[in-house]
Amino acid sequence: MQTDDSILPLITITSFGFHVSGIPDDPTGHGGGFIFDCRGLPNPGRDPRYAKQSGLDKPVAEFLRAVPEVDQFIDHAFALIVLTASSFQQRRFPHLSVGFGCTGGQHRSVYCAERTAEKLRNAGFRVKLIHQDKPTFL
Repeated sequence: MQTDDSILPLITITSFGFHVSGIPDDPTGHGGGFIFDCRGLPNPGRDPRYAKQSGLDKPVAEFLRAVPEVDQFIDHAFALIVLTASSFQQRRFPHLSVGFGCTGGQHRSVYCAERTAEKLRNAGFRVKLIHQDKPTFL
């Protein structure tokens, strides 16, 4: 999709927990961007089998992948990000901040951030991915 990386904005995607660290700061000073609230999606963390796992683990990913609304949520977020990143590219804005939050920043937000980053990279965008609230037991 994109050809000249020198004018592509860097899209920083951060997963986080609303009840852990809260909405992440934008260290670039650019401000703005998107915060997607994943708390409306089914929570695998309520199932003891997944409690000590994260959205990076295959069983949690399979749980979320089986819910059609999760893919719809990611597709809608992706479309908004691409729309804005393309505008930023034309206007030569260097950075776009994107956050995916859930209650603890462990399951839904991590999974959605990972899938969205993958889709954006496959579309030719530059992406930096941060999981802000990785639990200490993982």
